[in-house]
Amino acid sequence: MQYSKKIMQLISLLTCFLLIMVVSIRRDGRILGHQSKQNIVEAENSKDTLQRLGNGIIVVNTTDLGSDIIGYGGTVPLEITIKDNVVMGVKALENTETVEFFEEASILLSSWDGKTIDEAQALQVDVVSGATFTSRAIIGNMQAGLQYATQNAEQPSVWSSFDFSIKNIIGLIVVLMAAVLPLLIKNKRYHLVQQILNVVVLGFWCGSFLNYTSIISYMSNGMNIVLLAIPTIMLITAFIYPLFGKKSYYCAQVCPFGAMQGLAGRCVKYKLRMKATTTHRLDLFRQVLWALLMLCLWTGVWFDWIDYEPFSAFIFQSASWVVIVLAVLFVLLSTIMVRPYCRFVCPTGSLFKLSQFVARK
Repeated sequence: MQYSKKIMQLISLLTCFLLIMVVSIRRDGRILGHQSKQNIVEAENSKDTLQRLGNGIIVVNTTDLGSDIIGYGGTVPLEITIKDNVVMGVKALENTETVEFFEEASILLSSWDGKTIDEAQALQVDVVSGATFTSRAIIGNMQAGLQYATQNAEQPSVWSSFDFSIKNIIGLIVVLMAAVLPLLIKNKRYHLVQQILNVVVLGFWCGSFLNYTSIISYMSNGMNIVLLAIPTIMLITAFIYPLFGKKSYYCAQVCPFGAMQGLAGRCVKYKLRMKATTTHRLDLFRQVLWALLMLCLWTGVWFDWIDYEPFSAFIFQSASWVVIVLAVLFVLLSTIMVRPYCRFVCPTGSLFKLSQFVARK
């Protein structure tokens, strides 16, 4: 009986994978970085990776070079113009990044202007606060493009893409704590500390969380698990832990927005009492909402709804006012209702629930 349940749970997980795969093909024409036949034809007709225009001018297109370098919503290819070994300009090519985040990070494009290739490669460019992932993608594409321009045949080590910044190291420590310690420690005080760390470090400082935008991006473009160590651990807790009986682990122990709702709930002792029928109807509303939103993705009618999940409110410098208002409303509501967004709305959480469907009692 237990063996049969595990098989069914694996089928549920595979179903989620296929659902997101269909969306990735529909929106981006790619699966794990591999292009569809139509996109391959388009790529063959696009500009070469390196063009020589004469007068010492070369143009490097990082579309292929940076195919595994993922920003917030996808790849961020660049066109780098170099003359006589000096970077003359950097232009962003078409991408699927959220407009607000890309506008914030695009100020980096002029950072390498006027630098020799060696100087540009050695330049330490800081990410833009509020657009961390997009910034990293721009910097990564520049490094790949400059390396290609120098025709450096040396293959970079796998750790060359790892972000050794204090922010990333501390974020990695916090997400590992969230992934491991609650399995061993059943202390309410520790749980409170972990919630605070999830909100402050993973949410506001690192801007790391799982949502439809990130999951679709990973499905379309693949993941560099070294560069994206924090999201990789989050995905493991969301999709793999439930196979071992830890259902809804990511939502309860890791998710920054879930933790914020939990902290808000501690501020007010009074909680709204709901009848079982009301709770059931709200849960049914969540399921119907998820089905309708998935239909929007499959048909291509409204891809942009994924930009309105409240998680990106943590990156408040770039988030739209609609997202911030939604996030604030649900946090306020969570003072009198236990994690209302998680339980009755969250499309991302609904995807996780589907992947562990058999585990539900």
